[in-house]
Amino acid sequence: MAKLLAPYLFTWKEVEARSDLERLMLVLEHLPDEGLMEKLEGHRKWGRDDYPIRSVWNSVLAGIVYQHQSIDSLRRELLRNGELRGRCGFNPQRGSRAVPPSWVYTRFLKLLLKFKVDVDAMFDCLVDELKGLLPDLGFSVAVLITTLF
Repeated sequence: MAKLLAPYLFTWKEVEARSDLERLMLVLEHLPDEGLMEKLEGHRKWGRDDYPIRSVWNSVLAGIVYQHQSIDSLRRELLRNGELRGRCGFNPQRGSRAVPPSWVYTRFLKLLLKFKVDVDAMFDCLVDELKGLLPDLGFSVAVLITTLF
């Protein structure tokens, strides 16, 4: 029998046993996105803040975790699910009115393309963390990381 070179960081059963909200929180808590958020907020400066950058970003991440096929599908989920809106950071006092219209997501994703280097840097940071935990990463273990682009 072949020996395993590195221990497992976790089992997929542990991840799959969690609710979608718990998995989303894992992503939100561990993604090193503060630098990107500061740059996006700096880009906005004194513009309107009806839909906060951080909330829209968190909701885009939620769309990935929840495997939504479109922004419209994500928006329907946000309109229906108050707890998800809250976890993304949308103002609970606004209720479903806090959910951005689809054009806000279109503009946000176009803006995000201008910060592709920063998005890539976040994933590079995560790979570096993995290399710290798994020194042989890349030699005998491969990790596939997909981005938004």
